[in-house]
Amino acid sequence: MLTNLDFSFYNWDVITGFLAKGLYFSLFLTVVATLGGILFGTLLALMRLSGKKWLDAPAAIYVNGMRSIPLVMVILWFFLLVPFIIGRPIGAEISAIITFVAFEAAYFSEIMRAGIQSIPRGQVYAAQAVGMTYKQNMTLVILPQAFRNMLPVLLTQTIILFQDTSLVYAIGAYDLLKGFETAGKNFGRPIESYLLAAVLYFVICYALSYLVKRLHKKIAIIR
Repeated sequence: MLTNLDFSFYNWDVITGFLAKGLYFSLFLTVVATLGGILFGTLLALMRLSGKKWLDAPAAIYVNGMRSIPLVMVILWFFLLVPFIIGRPIGAEISAIITFVAFEAAYFSEIMRAGIQSIPRGQVYAAQAVGMTYKQNMTLVILPQAFRNMLPVLLTQTIILFQDTSLVYAIGAYDLLKGFETAGKNFGRPIESYLLAAVLYFVICYALSYLVKRLHKKIAIIR
């Protein structure tokens, strides 16, 4: 079977005609979901650490609920339910963006919560002693250190997020995997296309993982 593989169809025209659009959307979705997930996740983490039950309870329900449901199911729910609720379709790409931000926020929330809790309490008390408010304490003292400590973990979650973008295939969004599939169908080489997709995903994720390891070592030295 391996002797029947033919990769000659893979050329610059295939890259620009089929793969570039999918790669762009996969990267765009990764960046937007990461930034949105971190912002929303940080808010959820602060709610859970607020010590106020009316803030902690809904945040905990949201985080635990999202983390207990497979991502592909959440993607399908948003794709099918949001148009039903608002009365009009929003498209696979917009639906994917909303889904990933909402879903990844639950994971980034737990990362940020762990990062905030890793900061020595003495720094919190010191900031309070000089008259800082809770907002100033978090903004100027706690969160900058938490982001630095959790940066390798945040980037690792981003790599996982990039891999998960292939799941938007379930709703027909044109991501990197969809680009490979379309090329495979057009040239009658589906097996070769999926093999090339696996290789490209591996190269991208391995390279990013290597960079994260290097970053982790540098942060360890700074500490």
